[in-house]
Amino acid sequence: MTIGRVNPAYKLEDQGIEGLGNVYYNLIEPALVEEALKRNEGTLGKGGSFMCTTGKHTGRSPKDKFVVRTPSVEDSIWWENNTPMEPAAFDQLHADMLEHMKGKEYFVQDLFGGADPEHRLDVRVVTELAWHGLFIRHMLRRPARDELESFTADFTIINCPSFSADPAKHGCRSETVIALNFDKKLILIGGTAYAGENKKSVFTLLNYILPGKGVMAMHCSANHAPNNPVDTAVFFGLSGTGKTTLSADPNRVLIGDDEHGWSDRGTFNFEGGCYAKTINLSSEAEPEIYATTAKFGTVIENMKFDEETLDLDFEDDSLTANMRCAYPLDYISNASETALGGHPKNIIMLTCDAFGVLPPIARLTPAQAMYHFLSGFTSKVAGTERGVTEPEPTFSTCFGAPFMPRRPEVYGKLLQEKIAKHGATCWLVNTGWTGGAYGTGSRMPIKATRALLTAALDGSLNEVQFRKDPNFGFEVPVAVQGVADVLLDPRRTWTDKDAYDAQAQKLVAMFAQNFEQYVAYIDDDVKAAAIG
Repeated sequence: MTIGRVNPAYKLEDQGIEGLGNVYYNLIEPALVEEALKRNEGTLGKGGSFMCTTGKHTGRSPKDKFVVRTPSVEDSIWWENNTPMEPAAFDQLHADMLEHMKGKEYFVQDLFGGADPEHRLDVRVVTELAWHGLFIRHMLRRPARDELESFTADFTIINCPSFSADPAKHGCRSETVIALNFDKKLILIGGTAYAGENKKSVFTLLNYILPGKGVMAMHCSANHAPNNPVDTAVFFGLSGTGKTTLSADPNRVLIGDDEHGWSDRGTFNFEGGCYAKTINLSSEAEPEIYATTAKFGTVIENMKFDEETLDLDFEDDSLTANMRCAYPLDYISNASETALGGHPKNIIMLTCDAFGVLPPIARLTPAQAMYHFLSGFTSKVAGTERGVTEPEPTFSTCFGAPFMPRRPEVYGKLLQEKIAKHGATCWLVNTGWTGGAYGTGSRMPIKATRALLTAALDGSLNEVQFRKDPNFGFEVPVAVQGVADVLLDPRRTWTDKDAYDAQAQKLVAMFAQNFEQYVAYIDDDVKAAAIG
């Protein structure tokens, strides 16, 4: 039985997906919450939020992600970073998954990836879990009711957590699989209930398609000045660097918190919602994000709660430190209605330096910006993983290597060209440690980070005196109003200056070693800007 609003000429049967039970098309949030509760997929939380767990997978499974190796993409995929799957294996996986689905109920959401109609991707998401439909309805952009009458998908995602892949038959690694077939315009997800796989699959698609159209795809948040979209800033950063927190500035308009494009017309959000980490979230530090956890339809993922009062425990990470909430963008009061901005005036690259070496902010030349963009540095700290006893560098190129189907220099050169054309100012911001490495020093004060970012975005930081950093060669402000001068010179914050020098040289060497992989593909000015 077909339930809900759908293009009558574009049902699942028209895509060769047959023999299912009831199929629910484009249910809105209350109906999805109702269906999820009816199926015991989770618990109704305060304010009508939906609280659920994702089983053994509480994060993405990057080692189980595959790209089907076909002639059309053979020469354009970064195969060192994307594991290939043979077309025959994908076809067997597809056939077996469709057979597994027969007789079961499924939920379909027809959605847009991208706020700019010229560059958006029309995506059909077929999910086994009702709450997955709710999640992706938040995450992508929702068509108007009349648009559903003629909707057809550019790509389809089928997500079936109860399906277990067979490595021997399907050419994969385990019972979990995420397989992208660009020729068949199809993504298959099985063996994981972690909802983030849905949204990151769309991001991966856009990261492949958009650069071919001259559009820069970015793993970043973005905001703009009130009533002035021309004054746009983007914030690149890996998980835990403050991308969501720092872009959610109450004095600026939020374009989006995670994934954006930069076209000839400006910046546009890929998404219609936010997927925020909730560990240690507080009403004092992040009141608007905190408030979403008690709003109707917000998906609360892998959080412990009091079974009697339903109060969430923001500190209990016994399920995972990657606990999250997913909510529509309009739950943030200063969110942009259009999710569109101008060409970035400022580009912020966020890093969490647990070595305590990098300054809280530095101004980058365009060549230095490309160097740090390709490096994508942050760090793991002791205690976060078994066996980690001292800070470990993490270099994730373009600040999002797991989602980059093309080679890094493709994105790097696009960014370099757009910076040159539109004149953006680039900054490296360290939200990590000061006064010593992790275990000795302390976390960079958020108040200082916000003050420095405010000065960067309003232009006043460009007017202060700068010094050249002896280790990395970028420019560092000497004094900024509202920020302790000592904080701006990391070496001065260390009691043992020799220890700082040794730590700095160690980090410089790590950067240099990591960057060797790009030397054959980049311009001489970037090579020269690499270090010092």
